[in-house]
Amino acid sequence: MRGFTDLYLALDASTKTNAKIGALAAYFASAPAADVAWATYFLTGRKLKRIVGTRDLVAAALGASTVPQWLFEASYAAVGDLAETVSLLLPPPTQRDDRSLAAWVEGEIAPLAGLPSPEVQGRLRAAWDRLDRDERFVFGKLLTGAFRVGAARQLVYRALAQVHGLPVADVAHRLIGEWSPSDAFVEWLHGAARDGATAHRPYPFFLAHALQDAPAALGDIADWQAEWKWDGIRAQLVVREDGASLWSRGEELVSASFPEIVDAARALPAGTVIDGELLAWADAATRPLPFASLQQRLNRKLPSARLMRDVPVVLLAYDLLEDRGADIRALPLRERRARLEALLPLPPRLLLSPRIDAVDWTAIESARERSREMRAEGVMLKRRDAPYGVGRARGPWWKWKIDPYTIDAVLVYAQPGSGRRASLLTDYTFAVRDDDGSLVPFAKAYSGLSDEEIREVDRWIRSHTLERFGPVRRVEPIQVFELAFEGLQVSPRHKSGVATRFPRIARWRRDKPAAEADTLRTLKEMASRHADPDGSQEPAT
Repeated sequence: MRGFTDLYLALDASTKTNAKIGALAAYFASAPAADVAWATYFLTGRKLKRIVGTRDLVAAALGASTVPQWLFEASYAAVGDLAETVSLLLPPPTQRDDRSLAAWVEGEIAPLAGLPSPEVQGRLRAAWDRLDRDERFVFGKLLTGAFRVGAARQLVYRALAQVHGLPVADVAHRLIGEWSPSDAFVEWLHGAARDGATAHRPYPFFLAHALQDAPAALGDIADWQAEWKWDGIRAQLVVREDGASLWSRGEELVSASFPEIVDAARALPAGTVIDGELLAWADAATRPLPFASLQQRLNRKLPSARLMRDVPVVLLAYDLLEDRGADIRALPLRERRARLEALLPLPPRLLLSPRIDAVDWTAIESARERSREMRAEGVMLKRRDAPYGVGRARGPWWKWKIDPYTIDAVLVYAQPGSGRRASLLTDYTFAVRDDDGSLVPFAKAYSGLSDEEIREVDRWIRSHTLERFGPVRRVEPIQVFELAFEGLQVSPRHKSGVATRFPRIARWRRDKPAAEADTLRTLKEMASRHADPDGSQEPAT
């Protein structure tokens, strides 16, 4: 456990990519294979199901320390993290246990599942007595399934590739999807490019950077392919001899949720892998249905026939990663696109994402301005000579999103954040004024302010609180903030009658009094302009 804890501390302390990769590579090169497997498992965002509940964890901590319950609760409120609170309040250990990470996970953590509370608490106290403060913190994070560390999974791939002399793309592909840590991890990592266990895994997704400058800075438009940036769910369709599978960008197998896509894929040649976007799309439509429609299909493991009829979906294909069993990701985009078009006509429920034909950057700018008409988020710009990479590589792919909606709103409620922000009031509720002057809450936001602004707003809230409802404070309706959001829709489920999508704080409008903030009428007019051209509104979620 000591070695993994030291790695965690090194990653947490550094903001430099090379330093993080160096720390990871040093650990992977020296740790036992089973430890490398478990470390990779956790560092790539996987976690054990929550094994110990909060009640048992707190009870064990109170039993192991001399801290009264009221002080423990006050400390937890101030720290905002249970694992950290426990690690800070426990007395020093009386023993040392230098067993490996794998031994701790398999011999101490996993066996706690399903045990009666008294035994769980006893084992926790015995474990803490053999761990120092930092080890207890990491131990607690693994126990609760809340382990997070400042290293993107791409850095883990790069470090493993460096240590084992493998291509980064091969490491990333091997580690995507579901897999289990084992002693034979390194041997498995070096295994065949695609065996029975990995045949249906997707390839690592290639991601785009946000374009901040004018696109003309990218050079000759002839070097770029322009497409719509669709507002759906990124997915890969993998077709093999024994069937097809559909994967989300979050590495979840979603075949059961979208059976019509999997059924349609059976008409494609075995050895086909398509990258695209899942969208709700009516058969006769020329553009997708609103994202709110697609939301009705999300997280439905077995959608009903009625839901599939009411909310039909398509996979809009925009890249071909494997062609008849050959991995073609290294080929330039222009050739991958040509091979994708050679598959036409695609089976029903599979559509080809259209390119935006433009002779100059001005035409691309005009297309971007029409994005909302297409129910798109903007345009994608991809170099025609670029291979399909791994992760978010800067340069080959850019996303040029449309400007968000904005509205000036009044802060009316606030409550503490979570984690390290638990001692600060950082979760805000905003309102707009109705015709009668009353304030109507319509959105919650907690991101967009700097750390300094957060502290300043926190101090202001504490001195201008009118009422308290548990953790929630009602404040004087004085402060105005500009909110930005990606979309909005009429929603009878919301008091305001309007629901916003991805609201966040754009800026603190210190210059504007609350009487000059926007109104509910303005918000509804914006929602009306967001409706279909025929006047129909997006369905509420």
